[in-house]
Amino acid sequence: MSSATLRNIAIIGAGLMGHGIALTFARAGYAVRVYDPVADSLATLKARISDSLIALGVPADDVPAITNNVTPCSDLSDAVSTADLVVEAAPEKLALKQQIFTDVEALAPAHCLLASNTSVIPITSIMENLGDRSRALGTHWWNPPHMIPLVEVIRTKWTTDLAMEQMVAILAEIGKTPVRVEKDVPGFIGNRLQHALWREAVSLVENGVCSAEAVDSVIKSSFGRRLAVLGPLENADLVGTDLTLDIHQNVLADLEASGAPSPYLERLVSEGKLGMKSGEGFRNWTSETAEATRNRVTTHLRKLDTILE
Repeated sequence: MSSATLRNIAIIGAGLMGHGIALTFARAGYAVRVYDPVADSLATLKARISDSLIALGVPADDVPAITNNVTPCSDLSDAVSTADLVVEAAPEKLALKQQIFTDVEALAPAHCLLASNTSVIPITSIMENLGDRSRALGTHWWNPPHMIPLVEVIRTKWTTDLAMEQMVAILAEIGKTPVRVEKDVPGFIGNRLQHALWREAVSLVENGVCSAEAVDSVIKSSFGRRLAVLGPLENADLVGTDLTLDIHQNVLADLEASGAPSPYLERLVSEGKLGMKSGEGFRNWTSETAEATRNRVTTHLRKLDTILE
């Protein structure tokens, strides 16, 4: 089966990620069935998709045609029995994901691609109990999935070339930027890079070099501004690998190299300082400042998408 015939999409999970993934396929004209065991999540699914479409700038008159492509399902069999592709977007719990795919494999057609959306759990662990592991892989969508172009496509040691090619092709067709991850390593590509940065950011604050506000300002007001159009290895080639080597010889030995989480981060969590949701983390937040930050991100992503087009 080619990617052109993967027309029926099933999403497992109607939450933050699931609704955005469903929206993306529906907006591209695919028939999407969404399963969730929580009735309230299904009941609000189309309204949340509509709100997200409006936030994306889709004209209100065009929204119903897109939401009509989405069918909420309270029964798993109804969602997957005719599916060509199943994307699981359930909570990050290994046992839960394993059970979902055991159930899905028993109900979905034999040709159906099986994909797990996870940012932290190895795809190999999720899929290891399946009877046919050759059609199973990972698709790491980034939050919000309907606004961030990247989807990492993760191969396990069992995934066939055909399954990888089909997934990459369908993601490209719906306007995403698929990147192949050929080895199932923790964090894949994006989170390994992101958390290497975060580790050093936390270390700078923990060791009294600067404030959390200073870290965020430096990134947003310097190299962060060019990251959308100039990746780190492109930048290394731009400035010269010789200069990059000189810098590394002077700075790498002094960077945070711990293989364990920061004690400062562990202390924040133990004290209930969980960030925006608790009002305090590395920085202090009110409901107003938290909402303003979320809105700023949404507006920035919309404008950036327009610029890059």
